[in-house]
Amino acid sequence: MSTLVLLLGVVLAIAILSLLSKTKSLPLVLAVLTGALLVLIMAVGLASIRFVGSSQVGIIKKNAFGPSLAGGRIIATGGEMGIQAEVLPPGWHFGYLPLIYQVDNRSLIDIKEGQVGLVEARDGQPLDAGQLFAPEVPGTEFKKMLDDAGYFLTAGGGRKGPQSNVLTPGKYRINTELFNVTMTDATEVTPAAVAVLKSNFGNPPTLDVAPAQGGEPVRLAMQGEKGVLAEPLPPGKYPVNTKAFSVSTVSTKETIVLFTAAQARRDGGVNAEQREITVRTSDGFTFPVDVRIEYRIQPVDAPIIVAKLGSDGDPLLAKLNSTVRAIFRNNAEGVKALDYVNQRSEQERQSLAMLREEMSQVGVTVLAVRIGDVGDEATLGELLKTQRDREIAVQEQITLKEQQKAAEEQKELSRTEQEGEEERRLATASYQVQIAEQEQQQRIIKANAEAEAILIEAEAQANAYQLIATQIGKGNAALIEVLRIVGENKIQITPKVMVTSDGSGSRAAGAQGNPETIALIGTMLDRMVEDEPDAP
Repeated sequence: MSTLVLLLGVVLAIAILSLLSKTKSLPLVLAVLTGALLVLIMAVGLASIRFVGSSQVGIIKKNAFGPSLAGGRIIATGGEMGIQAEVLPPGWHFGYLPLIYQVDNRSLIDIKEGQVGLVEARDGQPLDAGQLFAPEVPGTEFKKMLDDAGYFLTAGGGRKGPQSNVLTPGKYRINTELFNVTMTDATEVTPAAVAVLKSNFGNPPTLDVAPAQGGEPVRLAMQGEKGVLAEPLPPGKYPVNTKAFSVSTVSTKETIVLFTAAQARRDGGVNAEQREITVRTSDGFTFPVDVRIEYRIQPVDAPIIVAKLGSDGDPLLAKLNSTVRAIFRNNAEGVKALDYVNQRSEQERQSLAMLREEMSQVGVTVLAVRIGDVGDEATLGELLKTQRDREIAVQEQITLKEQQKAAEEQKELSRTEQEGEEERRLATASYQVQIAEQEQQQRIIKANAEAEAILIEAEAQANAYQLIATQIGKGNAALIEVLRIVGENKIQITPKVMVTSDGSGSRAAGAQGNPETIALIGTMLDRMVEDEPDAP
């Protein structure tokens, strides 16, 4: 646009100058020359104006009136011809004459959320020997280098080539002719995992770190050193330069590895390392053993895994597989087959101790060793049958002994019950004897009391009779007693028929008793009648 303005100005100035051929007056000639010069000056002035938008940056290129760049430099910092280190911010800018300066407006570098910008410098001091990336600098220093390309190329000591530092999310007004920016995703570390960084630049590592469970230390790197960094990244998102750092994600969750025939079938036979373990015992039996290993990697041990094995994937499984198989085979050599079958817990304990010690050397914490099926019908069928028969015989002997013991206990129980029953009978008889004695005593006491009562009553009656007899006479007293008895016992003494006698001893029907009795009763009645008036 500026060039077009300048061309238009030149053309207009030439058109004005063409009027000189038509005028001979000096004042008119001076006027034409002045007009052409003013048009040319205005065209040059307008053509030297540059405008940079709010979301842009102006890149300046000087085409004339300066020395050439030397030493392979491509960015000018001292007025040389070529791309200038200085950039134009948003706004109007004057003095950039066309043909001498070229100003190109570029869009700002925009780093979106979840991304990082990888920076490569096209100019600067050369990298140190053996280095692929520029040394990492503090964040504030790196920002100053980006904002001021002249400072980067001079006092800042910026290095040519890939930069270790990255651009975090945001917008940057930088000299895109000096800095080339490539977008990439930020490094995300998922839960139950850590990220181990391996630096591709810096000095050799100097830190010796031993596994948490003990073992030989390994040489790790600190910040700014080349090698596996000792400090892993916990779960989260990080602006990691994935070209300057190799990122290895290591799982820290509990992991279970199966060495079983079923696992081999599930893998379709592709992973031969995941089949069951075959062992040989001291008595020559060879049989498979299903094993389950539980382990985890502590976050602090993750760099050791990467430093020694490269990752927690196939290299770790290969190491675990060879170690587990060697330990189980070695342990089986010292025992017999039946002992191996019967002492499964002892084999688990022994194998766990050995596996922990071995795997701790590479930073793996073994949590448990579980033994599943031991042998099968083809390998241990006859041996297990013999063991079952022997066990059945032992159980039968135990059952017989228990039955004998139960019979003895039953016999003892019966004897005890019989003794108890006899004791109960003896106790009952003793109680009955005591009861009989008490009843006898009661009867004796009662009889004595009755006898004494009769005696007292008899004495009282005798005394009463004596007193009555004294007063009314013995005959009257006897008669009164007879009448009392007749009254108390309701004896009928009045005849129901008239008693007659013809002197021959015959009596009428209905007569009771003999003549003497009748006469006695009559006499008693007469006597009672005769004595009644004289009764006291």
